[in-house]
Amino acid sequence: MRPIHYISIAAAAGLLAFLYFGVNTTPPSKKKDAVAAGMAGGMSSTHTAMQPASFDSIENAAKKALPDHATGEIAVVEKELAGIEDSVKMAPVYWKLGKVWQEHKQFPVAAYYYAKSAKLENSEKNLNFAGQLFLDLMQRSSSPSVTMWEAQQSIACFQRSMELNPKNDTVKMALAAAYIEGAGETMQGVQLLLGITREKPDNIPANLMLGRLAIQSGQFDKAVGRFETVLKQEANNTEALYFLAEAYKGKGDKQKAIELFEKCKKIVNNPEFDKEIDNYINSFK
Repeated sequence: MRPIHYISIAAAAGLLAFLYFGVNTTPPSKKKDAVAAGMAGGMSSTHTAMQPASFDSIENAAKKALPDHATGEIAVVEKELAGIEDSVKMAPVYWKLGKVWQEHKQFPVAAYYYAKSAKLENSEKNLNFAGQLFLDLMQRSSSPSVTMWEAQQSIACFQRSMELNPKNDTVKMALAAAYIEGAGETMQGVQLLLGITREKPDNIPANLMLGRLAIQSGQFDKAVGRFETVLKQEANNTEALYFLAEAYKGKGDKQKAIELFEKCKKIVNNPEFDKEIDNYINSFK
């Protein structure tokens, strides 16, 4: 296994705290290197015949996992919803229902009701929260059909959010990740990323994600350019250093790759990371 799990992956996800609370926090992705192969300039989108799961099937499975008292709590909120005709007044009750599901760790169902509330309120903040929750769940899902459903839900939330605020590059990044990592619509995601870099050529998260995609599609020269753009701004960006080393390794320049891996080791300064990097280097020397 490559030692990348020691490095914070900022490009694709982990934006929940930023989107909802305005905190500049970027936890690592739990689904390493899960982007589909493909890049602009000759690569077609990755399509899949996979059918998404239905919400009914997800909710029914979740209900079976609930304790009796939780079933009662949900029934009370559902009864409250049934007595409301004004959709505006439904929004906070859907949010309440989402919180009950979340308290009992049924997160896909919780995200669904959060999204329903956010859409009724037309709240950019809450749409981003629900969209990112779906994205995080998608990146951790072990079921392909549920992953597809979560990706579609995430995309719907972020698209609605972008209608309210088309200039939010953080949401564009999250939407790109949902397209690429979950929906298999690589080119849709790539076009969003390229749109960001056309307006802001030095954008670090977009260049990082485009660079990783370039490596996965074998376009190592393009990858080098992306990561060098990042390193001109952040010389000690360990993600850019690591993947730049991977790009040079792909180009056949093993010495340059080793030099960059060694530099990455010094910055990370973790004995376990050092050991894994050394083993990795020995595997291709």
